[in-house]
Amino acid sequence: MKYKILCSDLDGTLLSSKSDVSKFAIEQINKIKNETKVILVSARMPSGMRYVQESLGITDQPIICYNGALVLSGDTELTSVFIPVSILKECYSLCKGLEADLGLYFNNEWYVPKSSLRVEKETKYTKSTPIFQDTESTLANWEKREVGAHKIMLMCTKESADTLMPVLKDKFDDVLNLYRSNDTLIEIAPKEVSKLSAIQLLLHNDITLEEVIAFGDNYNDIDMLANVGCGVAVANARDEVKAISNYITLKNTDDGVAHFIAENLVN
Repeated sequence: MKYKILCSDLDGTLLSSKSDVSKFAIEQINKIKNETKVILVSARMPSGMRYVQESLGITDQPIICYNGALVLSGDTELTSVFIPVSILKECYSLCKGLEADLGLYFNNEWYVPKSSLRVEKETKYTKSTPIFQDTESTLANWEKREVGAHKIMLMCTKESADTLMPVLKDKFDDVLNLYRSNDTLIEIAPKEVSKLSAIQLLLHNDITLEEVIAFGDNYNDIDMLANVGCGVAVANARDEVKAISNYITLKNTDDGVAHFIAENLVN
């Protein structure tokens, strides 16, 4: 089947390194992008996605940021759903006394209370720069502006993440999507959005989900991969992701997405 839209996660999926798309992936996407829209779908902030878009030559397409909480077409917001400050204050309160810092994201703004190895890695890999500001000041500023967080990244120790995750789920499971991307990171987004909901927002001209192929590796990709016409997991994906996918391709470090495109989508 000829797919009209290709959606791909970035980290652990399309990116063959921690930060860059490979020459081979660029070549393969160049072969299909005139007939198949290529849309990047990520938990990243816009600046962490734009440079990948530019590398692939697909800046004419929208990007799905923050797991669907923010969808942009150029500088135009197609949708923006954020976590209100009232909930952010509660999350912050739960973190007091634990080794847990809140990374707070709104549009292209990223606030952290201090530098850390995690912040340095995020800066390097996403090519984005944080604003260093204590969390109370960030929340006060956002309250005045009547905005909130498109994403929270809780940067923890394993022990503090073990403590926080069940408490957060118990308190906020009805309003927040929470997933643990590794032992020390908890990523939080508004409950009402997902990568799948953002893709559905972009469907038009009688294009259906059946005409979408998507690639992913992590828990936040499951809804997307399970509901599009063809869901493809990379070999390094979580077992739960592989279980619901139609196909499994090579690891991201072996250019799995590009190889799948070359073998199945290029004429």
